[in-house]
Amino acid sequence: MIFSADDLRKLVIRDTLKYLHDWSPAAENLLLGTAIQESGLGFSLREGRCSGIYHISAATHKAIWDRYLIDEPEIASRVRGLAGQHSFFEDPHGELTTNMKYATAIAWYVYKRSGKELPDADDLEALATFWHRHFHSRATGSVKEFVRNYRELADQKREIAA
Repeated sequence: MIFSADDLRKLVIRDTLKYLHDWSPAAENLLLGTAIQESGLGFSLREGRCSGIYHISAATHKAIWDRYLIDEPEIASRVRGLAGQHSFFEDPHGELTTNMKYATAIAWYVYKRSGKELPDADDLEALATFWHRHFHSRATGSVKEFVRNYRELADQKREIAA
């Protein structure tokens, strides 16, 4: 694991969602669970054609821009503001690996484009089901695995402190 779940939650996910004017406890928990499930909080930044802490493919990245953000110019401008000035033009998909706030924004819009309402923030199984239905066309793992991994990695700081 590259960093703690608590650090990712507070320093990356929460900040990014607030910057996008879209923060909620459910969105925060869903994105944290996604990073835990997809990459083990950065333990595996590349898997096949997917990269970054959320394991987003270049095709999904492109689809977010071409099919969702294109119709939302104000949001697109905010998301673009998270990307590196030069690196985005040289290697836009590379931003998914090297820029956690940008990757978080793209991961969030993978969910937002579904148009579905988020489950309750404390309903971990419902969040896992939401991830399974909306994040990948071929989900990497099961709802049970998501719940187990979330409990193991998100609660790790509490176990260390005890």
